[in-house]
Amino acid sequence: MNRILFERSEIDGGVARFGGARARHVIDVLHGEVGQTLKTGEIDGPVGVSRIISVGDGEVAVEICHCEEALASWFDLVLAPPRPRAMKRLLPQLASLGVGRIVLVGAKKVEKDFWGATLLKEENWRPLFVDGLMQAGTTEMPALETRRNFARFVREELDAMFPSANRVVAHPYCGGAPAAERRAGRLLLAVGPEGGWTDAELELLEERGFSRFSLGKRILKTDTAVIALAAKLNKEEQQ
Repeated sequence: MNRILFERSEIDGGVARFGGARARHVIDVLHGEVGQTLKTGEIDGPVGVSRIISVGDGEVAVEICHCEEALASWFDLVLAPPRPRAMKRLLPQLASLGVGRIVLVGAKKVEKDFWGATLLKEENWRPLFVDGLMQAGTTEMPALETRRNFARFVREELDAMFPSANRVVAHPYCGGAPAAERRAGRLLLAVGPEGGWTDAELELLEERGFSRFSLGKRILKTDTAVIALAAKLNKEEQQ
């Protein structure tokens, strides 16, 4: 945990009291003592520092001082989801990298039983995002949505959701503009199944202004590909 985060409901009168994994980290890893300061933040809010005012019985209390703006997200993702196990690995990393909104879409090669996965319940994916945010030291909670009908989503909803994004579709076997030539601005990245999008899906995305981009001839697993693409296409946060 590079920054301990609190839900707004956990802060009462400028003080947060917490136990569980966060408290164990403060006590066992940071060797927290009264008077010590910690890097903290409020989910979907500011960041800053907090001063420990009590430690004991597996619980820590801190006095909050959050007065700095957290890093904002810089890209959004349309994703044909892999299996739940891979998704569980991927979600914290996406939060760390700065994703703002994820739309899981039912591309042709997505396994149909994915849509019944318990991971799609907010109480299961939200803690994974929190872990990623604490790693990156920021606070903006990504949004996660599902659209099982890929074509309907692209034709009827995508433009309204992402009206001014710089649109890039990742696909193996194709050429693509080098990262240096990508236009500045917020990125909307579309990543298909591990075998790639179908020709019809690619055509539909290109009709909506997506430009093809490839990492090369190797076919990567989705969680590897998305992380590599985000790192490759990230321009603004490196400046």
